[in-house]
Amino acid sequence: MLGSFQQAHLRIEVDAPETVIRDSLLRRDRLQQWLWTQRFSTPLPEELHSGASFTISLGPLAVRHQVERADPNCLRLLLSGSIDGFHEWYWGDGWVQSRLEGVSLLPLNLSHTMNLLRLREFVTQTKAVAP
Repeated sequence: MLGSFQQAHLRIEVDAPETVIRDSLLRRDRLQQWLWTQRFSTPLPEELHSGASFTISLGPLAVRHQVERADPNCLRLLLSGSIDGFHEWYWGDGWVQSRLEGVSLLPLNLSHTMNLLRLREFVTQTKAVAP
């Protein structure tokens, strides 16, 4: 794999309950809404579960995601292709923590930060319209 080893660890506060955050990370319809800048090359299951896999295209680059773990408060994805590594998500009421490590030519810190900010905006809006 060409590129350099990169890692990013971020934890942010979000004005949303754990259930809204979990659904936004594990449910296909919500995941595709806040990751609107990325194209899913393979279909996603209705809800992510251990063993599921999908590919996201970033222009001409593709990253394959293999769900290693999908629990009520944790999601761990093994990455291959344009990023060789892993992406972990942990969450609870009012917070999300994400850790991304891998070898890539892509600027992982920038994309990691942008995705977390996009998620925070999405869950805040989703919480506001939920009954």
